[in-house]
Amino acid sequence: MPATYLPTLKQLQYLIALRDHGHFGRAADACFVTQSTLSAGLRELESHLGVMLVERTRRVVRFTPLGLSIAEKGQRVLREAEELSAMAKAAHKPLSGDLRMGVIPTIAPFLLPRVLGKLRGEWPDLKLFLREEPSGAACESLHRGHVDCVILALPYACGDIEHDDLFDDRLYVAFPAAQAEQIGDLVSPDAIEPYRLLLLEDGHCLKDHALAACNRPELRAEAGMMGTSLHTLVQMVDNGLGVTMLPKMALDAGILDHTSVVARPLAAEHPSRRIALVWRSGSPREKEFRLLGKALRKASADHTEKK
Repeated sequence: MPATYLPTLKQLQYLIALRDHGHFGRAADACFVTQSTLSAGLRELESHLGVMLVERTRRVVRFTPLGLSIAEKGQRVLREAEELSAMAKAAHKPLSGDLRMGVIPTIAPFLLPRVLGKLRGEWPDLKLFLREEPSGAACESLHRGHVDCVILALPYACGDIEHDDLFDDRLYVAFPAAQAEQIGDLVSPDAIEPYRLLLLEDGHCLKDHALAACNRPELRAEAGMMGTSLHTLVQMVDNGLGVTMLPKMALDAGILDHTSVVARPLAAEHPSRRIALVWRSGSPREKEFRLLGKALRKASADHTEKK
């Protein structure tokens, strides 16, 4: 009985790159090989398996259903192989070498500047590769193995994950300074006029957290314009176009500097989002991620105490 052919990790890497990029040249660049090398590796894989994985035409690259299934399975195999290597490194020296971390846009510009310096000081051998994406894309990148962990705002449906809570991030209502005398030290959700509420566009979990905190379902349907970033929303408010919701970390980072916008805490039953480090459930690097969570928690707390 002939031996079963086992694809090499390099062949799986070529296949997955082609699926992700949909183009032989771009896939080859991503793998740091020539296009002919990548193409030959895939043909060898197909030949040994005795199946067609990719339909090649002059204009498009189209995966067969089996090709897509094998690429999906291959992604998990590659991910496990990478985690085995990382686990071996961590056994000798934790938080050293490469670590790919996703961060969502409503956290990245406000948290990273205050913690990265301390992380480098405490773990000088750690080489962080950062990837900024909205929550849904970040979770997909996590499960596809494109990143090892993600700094995310919870609650959020991110699939089969484990997490380490970092801190709570209070929500504030931001409004033009002209309204300051009409508003007290806290802002009730009932005081927010739906047609004046400015929110982030779909895909940002902060939008859902803000609406959930207000517990007013009609706000989702009646809210006004949407922005692509918190900075855009602040500029809209500063020009008198409405009010918006901002997390405390953005206020601490100075997002309202050089504006006339005023912010007050939201008075609600659950007025905060929970910032956490998340990773794939069952990852062999769990101890390392919890160590990273502890370092992020400490770095953030140290920064807050100094303010």
